[in-house]
Amino acid sequence: MKRAVLTCAIWLMSIPSWAADDETIKEAAREAINQGLKGGSGAYYAIGAGIAIGLAAMGGGIGQGKVGSSAMDGIARNPQAQKDMFVPMIIGLALIESLVIYALVISFQLVGKI
Repeated sequence: MKRAVLTCAIWLMSIPSWAADDETIKEAAREAINQGLKGGSGAYYAIGAGIAIGLAAMGGGIGQGKVGSSAMDGIARNPQAQKDMFVPMIIGLALIESLVIYALVISFQLVGKI
């Protein structure tokens, strides 16, 4: 099933390229290569921004999953402690999310340098 969905997605994304003739595609490729050669470090800023936000989102998701899992495990073991666990869990989740937001701000600054 996943293979069929992936194949359909790739096929649908390639439709605009069918409308272009070979010369247009070759010219666009040459222009992209020339811009990449002339641009210098602009591409590196974009790659760095993408990697920064990707790793931050992945790490934040893993961290929040662990916090939530631990909180649910603790509540399942001791239901009376739910009120004592709630506030520290929310504070921990907010701190994890703030780190992801800092990475987003840094990636915006990197993109601004392009």
